[in-house]
Amino acid sequence: MGRFYITTPIYYANDAPHVGTAYTTVNADAMARWHRLIGDETKFLTGTDEHGQKVADAAAKHDMSPKEWTDQKSAQFRRAWDVLNISYDDFIRTTEPRHYESVQKFLTAIYDNGHIYKDVYKGLYCVSCEDYYTTESSVEGRCPIHASVLVEMEEENWFFRLSAFEERLTSFYNDHPNFVTPPTKRNEAFSFIQGGLRDISITRTSISWGVPVPWDANHVFYVWYDALINYLTAIGYGRDADEVATWWPWSHHLVGKEIIRFHCVWWPAMCMAAGLEPPAHVQVHGWLLLGGQKLSKTMAASGSVRLTDIAPIDLTNEFGVDPLRYYLLRETALGNDGDFSHEGITQRYNTDLANNLGNLVARVTTLVVSKCGGVAPRPRDNSPLRPGAELALRTAADAWNDFSPQSALEATWGLIGATNAYLELHAPWKMEQGDELNAVLGDALEAIRLVALLATPAMPEVCEAIWQRIGLSATPGEQLFAVSATWGQYPGGSIIVKGEPLFPRMKTAE
Repeated sequence: MGRFYITTPIYYANDAPHVGTAYTTVNADAMARWHRLIGDETKFLTGTDEHGQKVADAAAKHDMSPKEWTDQKSAQFRRAWDVLNISYDDFIRTTEPRHYESVQKFLTAIYDNGHIYKDVYKGLYCVSCEDYYTTESSVEGRCPIHASVLVEMEEENWFFRLSAFEERLTSFYNDHPNFVTPPTKRNEAFSFIQGGLRDISITRTSISWGVPVPWDANHVFYVWYDALINYLTAIGYGRDADEVATWWPWSHHLVGKEIIRFHCVWWPAMCMAAGLEPPAHVQVHGWLLLGGQKLSKTMAASGSVRLTDIAPIDLTNEFGVDPLRYYLLRETALGNDGDFSHEGITQRYNTDLANNLGNLVARVTTLVVSKCGGVAPRPRDNSPLRPGAELALRTAADAWNDFSPQSALEATWGLIGATNAYLELHAPWKMEQGDELNAVLGDALEAIRLVALLATPAMPEVCEAIWQRIGLSATPGEQLFAVSATWGQYPGGSIIVKGEPLFPRMKTAE
């Protein structure tokens, strides 16, 4: 048992929750739930990023103050995460007083250490990114991410001396080969460092909606540098040194690949400049790419639909919360780009959930009710299912610990498949009441118990329902994995509840 501090990026308050942000947040939530399951003291942080010119402009467009606007947008994210059963321990907003305090103390430490200086910046600026680009990094004068025309700006700024940390960052990467995962993303960040680092602007005079610079009243901190510090704000930076020491060495940032340089280059350098160790680990994930016939029809009808237009709440209304969570975790390996489609969710739902897991639970509970009077038999110590179950436990646990939810669920579904095959082989529905029937059903019940334990980070409500159906009082999420993940602990004698189908089949798109 140890500690685990997991963070999502804080989501920009001009956006609404969408499938992309849900993908990140569900993955972080599953990792937090796993670490609680194995007994780690766990802290899970998410929140909203609420400063910057884009927010101020949007608020004015809607005849609202920036604070009124961000109050509204932040509440949308809270509602979406509540619907998706996100178990965050802290939801941070960058407009909170605690964040202002941490930002000012952190950047003042960098200033006092001689790593911040004043100069004039002239360059190309993307309002959507809230970031500057060089001519070389632009695409014919357009933002490489948003394709919007870049605006040439010139203003007096305070700069962070990033160039001074090129050698230290190189040494840090060499000494910490797993600082960034997967390796392809680590190589990308390292190549950026090796290509040479330029000092970066960290303040603005052209806007007022931001954290004030304590040593220069005419400036506010640029939104990106304010935002990155949220990971320290939430653990008491500038207020409680003991809390920082408790959590920071076990910090894990889960971020999308579009913000690698901020989290994997600028942020560790900023920490070094402030006299703090960089975070322990950055896990980078890929993008979900929109696909599928049904979504394409929607696009044709509306003119243009992007992944960011798809609200996760709409999908939960159609498929349910846990099936959507399962799809986001199972379909794509964390780190790779993946395809998102309505057909993909439907197929996973009907195949993995309805046909495999749902059918297994229904088969076994129905047989126990009809042939054993609803009283569950015990599993055998020497069950033929035991070796495969123990392999699934080891493989899934290793995968969860390695930020690989897809592999963990693949191993779990391997046990489901083996158990269904075991039932097909022995055909307990043809057996009379007796020792052989009890042995087969007891073994299957134990496999179901272990499946629910392994899948609970992904589908907490479904797994709780499964445990209740097989007569267990506590929930899987309340268990300690090291104690519960051993073959043979299903007690027998429990009263089985058949219940309604866990996953009624969905109609496929025509």
